[in-house]
Amino acid sequence: MVPNVRQRPGSRLLAAAPLLVLALLLLALAACESRPPLDPAAAQIAEGREIFFNETFAGNGRTCGTCHRAEDNFGLTPAFIATLPPDDPLFVAESNPNLAQNFENPRLMRAFALILENQDGFDDLANNFNMRGVPHTLALPTSVASAAGPRTGWSGDGAPGDGSLRAFATGAVIQHFPLTTNRIPGVDFRLPSDEELDALEAFQLSLGRQEELALPLALEGVVAARGQEIFLDNTLGKCNACHFNAGANGDPNIFGPGAGNLNFDTGVEALPDQPADLTGEPVPPDDGFGTPGDGTFNTPTLVEAADTGPFFHNNSVETIEGAVAFYNGDAFNSSPAGQLLVGATGSGINLDGTQVVAVAAFLRVINALENIRAAIALLEQSRDEKRGAARESLRLAVFETEDAIQVLAGGGLHPAAAIHLEEARRLARKAARSFFQRGRLTRQAIEEQEKARDELVE
Repeated sequence: MVPNVRQRPGSRLLAAAPLLVLALLLLALAACESRPPLDPAAAQIAEGREIFFNETFAGNGRTCGTCHRAEDNFGLTPAFIATLPPDDPLFVAESNPNLAQNFENPRLMRAFALILENQDGFDDLANNFNMRGVPHTLALPTSVASAAGPRTGWSGDGAPGDGSLRAFATGAVIQHFPLTTNRIPGVDFRLPSDEELDALEAFQLSLGRQEELALPLALEGVVAARGQEIFLDNTLGKCNACHFNAGANGDPNIFGPGAGNLNFDTGVEALPDQPADLTGEPVPPDDGFGTPGDGTFNTPTLVEAADTGPFFHNNSVETIEGAVAFYNGDAFNSSPAGQLLVGATGSGINLDGTQVVAVAAFLRVINALENIRAAIALLEQSRDEKRGAARESLRLAVFETEDAIQVLAGGGLHPAAAIHLEEARRLARKAARSFFQRGRLTRQAIEEQEKARDELVE
């Protein structure tokens, strides 16, 4: 028999306390998660992000983000491809019989991250194609404008129609998204609407740097500082002439105000022993800009170069040191661009080994500084976001931090900065898993990023 126990005063209140605490906690969480509505520009960028990563346009399952991976600097490298599962939409040519011929070359894609492009039209799919790497979509506001109109893709004519960034998205759907190589709109895919194109453009223009560097920088490392001097010297490195302030535009003092992004035939197609050619797979010569092409390619930005290799339109050079050294070789110095340089300055480019390494060190350091800037921006952004969005921002901040670590380590540069970056990465990872300590951990991660930056530049 259960004894009749008289309840003590207040016992019901004590029994209800856990529920009261839970209710208060849920109210607090709701308050933390509430945010003011996005302004129209931010809302359009958010819409563009959703389209970029999730919209297949009724095609073969690919999205823009299939080739422009946020985790891979909005580009695509063989190392990243190796991490993907067999059913990733990137490999649709291996699983869809309708795309087994003349859509991709799986061997070259997996080994060298080369994507098949019908740059001059779809009339002769078996023979009329190029194999190109995936250009990143960072810092586009600084790199697509030219006096002759927009410059998109590797050769500057990567878009149909008016050549704009909006048109580039339309061209990408037609080229890369179809269910069959017939490429019939409304059957093999649907074309993006004007609203979708506006949103995609807004999102892509929001990625990466929004303004140019102002060189020279007060760099701390003596090798990188010497590399900057060589880079800026129009009688030695001569790099700044075409990559003004290490960007994608021509020096206005040489090419005139408003020259913007320029096209050159630098002789990359003449390089011997190109990796794709060594496989024996069919790789037709890439004729560059126009139809038929004039052999020229537009100038890429260099701030983001060190962690976005392989280099050049055909991914023919793996390292930033190799890319700098290319301009010493016969392929460049015999090219139309090389001969133009000789005519303008009296000589070609002839850097010794230590000078090549110094220029590469400079490019590595400015890339790491951009990684740090981007990581700090993502960390700060996460502090004002809802939990799910904050986790994504923290995840991307980790990738930026890892890039900075790898870029510096690849050149044996600034080990003290790497220690701070490794701690910043640890803190960002921990913040992504935490709720109550997320703000404190994020603040500490930002402080470590700033300490790393101070090791690189005054």
